[in-house]
Amino acid sequence: KKGRGEGRKEGRAGGRAPTQGTNMKLNIANPASGAQKQLKVEEDSKLRAFYDKRIAAEVAGDVLGDEWKGYVLKIAGGNDKDGFGMKQGVLIPGRCKILMKPGDQGFRGYGRRNGERRRKGVRGCIVSPDL
Repeated sequence: KKGRGEGRKEGRAGGRAPTQGTNMKLNIANPASGAQKQLKVEEDSKLRAFYDKRIAAEVAGDVLGDEWKGYVLKIAGGNDKDGFGMKQGVLIPGRCKILMKPGDQGFRGYGRRNGERRRKGVRGCIVSPDL
């Protein structure tokens, strides 16, 4: 009889591989012209300006480089690595499960009864390095 933990395969713990650094994709849009641009930022020094900011907070664009000098960027939302979307009003930097009803942001409710509420996983509205 094997004891607890014996006979398991050696490998990573916790189910997720350790990250090799922080990288984030930023979708920058100009609503007046309809133009959109996607940036992949890998430098932690540039991303620190976004950390601990909430949805709808404004960040000066010059932190991304001289190309964005003079622009003001507004945080509109995002997803973490596993696809959980940020939700306005959830004031934590990580994930939590909240009770949602039809019509709530992030709740589609396919295959449900009338008036049924479900507990769904969402991210808080505070930007953190694990986004």
